[in-house]
Amino acid sequence: MTDQPVDLPRIIISALRGGAGKTILSLGIIGYWKKQGRYVAPFKKGPDYIDAGWLALAAGQPCYNLDTYLLDPPVIKKSLLSRTNSDTIAVIEGNRGLYDGIDMAGTTSTAELAKLLLTPVVLCIDCTKSTRTAAAAVLGCLMFDPETPIKGVILNRVSGKRHEQMVQKSIEYHCGIPVLGAVPRLDSEHFPERHMGLVPTPEHEWAYQSLESAVQTARKYLEMDWLEQIANEAPALALEPDSAIRSDSVCPAGPSARKIRIGILRDAAFQFYYPENLEALANEGAELVYFSPLSDSSIVDIDALYIGGGFPETHAGQLSENRMFRQQLKTLAENGLPIYAECGGLMYLGQELIVDGQTYPMAGVLPATFGLFKRPQGHGYTQLLVDRTNPFFPVGTELKGHEFHYSKMLEYRGNDCHTAFNMQRGVGLTENRDGFCLHSILATYTHIHALGVPEWAPAMTRNARLYRQRNP
Repeated sequence: MTDQPVDLPRIIISALRGGAGKTILSLGIIGYWKKQGRYVAPFKKGPDYIDAGWLALAAGQPCYNLDTYLLDPPVIKKSLLSRTNSDTIAVIEGNRGLYDGIDMAGTTSTAELAKLLLTPVVLCIDCTKSTRTAAAAVLGCLMFDPETPIKGVILNRVSGKRHEQMVQKSIEYHCGIPVLGAVPRLDSEHFPERHMGLVPTPEHEWAYQSLESAVQTARKYLEMDWLEQIANEAPALALEPDSAIRSDSVCPAGPSARKIRIGILRDAAFQFYYPENLEALANEGAELVYFSPLSDSSIVDIDALYIGGGFPETHAGQLSENRMFRQQLKTLAENGLPIYAECGGLMYLGQELIVDGQTYPMAGVLPATFGLFKRPQGHGYTQLLVDRTNPFFPVGTELKGHEFHYSKMLEYRGNDCHTAFNMQRGVGLTENRDGFCLHSILATYTHIHALGVPEWAPAMTRNARLYRQRNP
């Protein structure tokens, strides 16, 4: 990749807090530009799968993650530039409030991402029961860090023309930046929420209808030409000449060798995968094979298995009823099939899953029972130290990831609960531990990002090749 500056139209949609409406506005903006024939590249700041799934659906292509905790700055820049060009318009949705991060310095905030990527920010302001105070909040954001490139404001949830005009005049007079649209309170029917935000698109029967509603909202209420002008005025962006991106990739097998096959459980129960993770496996020479324990009765010929997160609890009955699949998975695991599982995948590998007082048999690979609760049992970024042997990471490796789970382990029925990770930050599985190890399995509540943990994809493919050699 060249280190010469690249003209890339781009914009960040942020807000004062989570739940202010930036996702729906981002969907409308992306969908509108796509309908205009623009090539739109969607990105999401923060550890998120559901919003990213909607953004990908709106753009018609994968949504990539730009997270300043999970990824180093050179990696973030390379990820953005490698997936865009001067003919692209990039839309980056922020997370939480503009300046929210994990420390007092805001090092993981959307504002820091905006400064890193020299990207103009448009603030979405929830105007519910507010007039001039909205201007005070915007002025506070402008003054809090003048280096943050805030270029405009979108008013959301306004209560009529009079309300809209009062807020708009206050912001433009006191803050000196333009109001780029005013959206009334929308019917929430098309965008129900669950756990982390919007319902996953595979579970939403009205997904395309919802997207069309968002597009029509952007068309009717937003100054789309002005937004595009702001995106086009973003400064040229380049990688630093000395930016070295760490990689632990190994060379894939030679062209005459059969490609290793890594299975991916992907359906409405298991859908939380960063596209970067899947691409990393493919870049290591793996053929990715997708199948589903909801609809498939058997497991195809594979050399390793990756089970991502999702909502197995909402499909516990179907997962439990597919006995043939569960039994085959348990047999393969006991025979040494390498398996890497995250969150929902961890729950599926257990003996049982208890949901609303009802017990559902799961794959029975791990001697543990998991249960669901009304409140999150682990939520936020994680930091792990690998301090015990496992099939994937050397002892001493430090990992960054994130967790968000309403479940926890209720009972362990084995002799020794062998875990590989010491939780430096986060909750994990039990007693500040995570990374359940058994056979050739590593199952964890922590989600990792392949660009932030470059050891992971080579470890997956290495284990797969070893398994293939033992089972020709």
